[in-house]
Amino acid sequence: MKCEHCTRKECSKKTKTDDQENVSADAPSPAQENGEKGEFHKLADARIFLSDCLACDSCVTAEEGVQLSQQNAKDFFRVLNLNKKCDTSKHKVLVVSVCPQSLPYFAAKFNLSVTDASRRVCGFLRSLGVHYVFDTRIAADFSILESQKEFVRRYRQHSEEERTLPMLTSACPGWVRYAERVLGRPITAHLCTAKSPQQVMGSLVKDYFARQQNLSPEKIFHVIVAPCYDKKLEALQEGFPPALHGSRGADCVLTSGEIAQIMEQGDLSVKDAAVDTLFGDLKEDKVTRHDGASSDGHLAHIFRHAAKELFNEDVEEVTYRALRNKDFQEVTLEKNGEVVLRFAAAYGFRNIQNMILKLKKGKFPYHFVEVLACAGGCLNGRGQAQTPDGHADKALLRQMEGIYADIPVRRPESSAHVQELYQEWLEGINSPKAREVLHTTYQSQERGAHSLDIKW
Repeated sequence: MKCEHCTRKECSKKTKTDDQENVSADAPSPAQENGEKGEFHKLADARIFLSDCLACDSCVTAEEGVQLSQQNAKDFFRVLNLNKKCDTSKHKVLVVSVCPQSLPYFAAKFNLSVTDASRRVCGFLRSLGVHYVFDTRIAADFSILESQKEFVRRYRQHSEEERTLPMLTSACPGWVRYAERVLGRPITAHLCTAKSPQQVMGSLVKDYFARQQNLSPEKIFHVIVAPCYDKKLEALQEGFPPALHGSRGADCVLTSGEIAQIMEQGDLSVKDAAVDTLFGDLKEDKVTRHDGASSDGHLAHIFRHAAKELFNEDVEEVTYRALRNKDFQEVTLEKNGEVVLRFAAAYGFRNIQNMILKLKKGKFPYHFVEVLACAGGCLNGRGQAQTPDGHADKALLRQMEGIYADIPVRRPESSAHVQELYQEWLEGINSPKAREVLHTTYQSQERGAHSLDIKW
């Protein structure tokens, strides 16, 4: 079994199958336990399509394959059922964190406004026995703010002797895994070290929130709802951060499509509920997003910050210019007739391959690239907006794009809660603890002795 983009003579996948299009990651069927009646009997197989997979070079070991098979609704319902048993020592506090790019899917799927969709999903999850439902936007705030500071530092340090640019985003787990497992150094040296929103959310829930609730991290079962299957692999790849005392930040990742299937087979007439926050009884009053057409918006926010910090230029509207295709766009800042910032967005495998080839040839003129594995960005993740035969539902996707575009934009700098967390949780904005919790390192094979020969 090989991905059609694979350039290797032999595929290193362990599992062989006649189906050349996809590989099953086990059927997320929440089976009844101990004879208990349940409404959820038949959920479609959760499939990871190799056609969009960038991490196909020995990406899944046998051990990871077993762990991936547990990343489904069965595990979710196992914990829900355990919480109904008399043995309270085995009970878990069940927390679900929903990615912003999943909400337009639920809104389009159930013909609701995005605010009503958020409340419907929250109310449904609570009716199942979930204790808290969070939004991951606050985690994306941290990821973006740390990425902004890192870009400015790299820009100032970049020289012929120390080539710190371009900086490549690290929020997409499919891209990061591909860079680590296939490309190796020197590409990984250009990955931003800021953790992804999912990784930051894991620390927020299992460290900050756990301490607020006087809970040990292992007493919390944390579920992420995300638009793509690569997030499942990211949950395994992260390992066990020291601050979480042997507990993973995310115990289970379910795609938006898997949640929608559970909802369709359940009772959708449940009472809607407001999304929780990490701050006591305070609730999320409205849905907002970051300034990205279909992503968390790292490019736009980092571009504005860099323009102000480096050149004292205030940029209100970020203007994208499509180049070879709609999934490769650039943004530039000119000063005194000279381009001083050149950013790009590269979505999908083909654009990433072109980017890597130009990087290696030293013909890549960009300072920063927002890299996403999925063509069309996060809204087009294979865990949502799919037809029964596994293709993108283009009509539904267009509807989702319109819904997402209409959500009000909130800049991460404007969040008072984030500033509060920097002080209360991380002991300061540039503290050693902030560095430990919000940044990561990359594992990679050595692909060459010298750094990229990039000409500016």
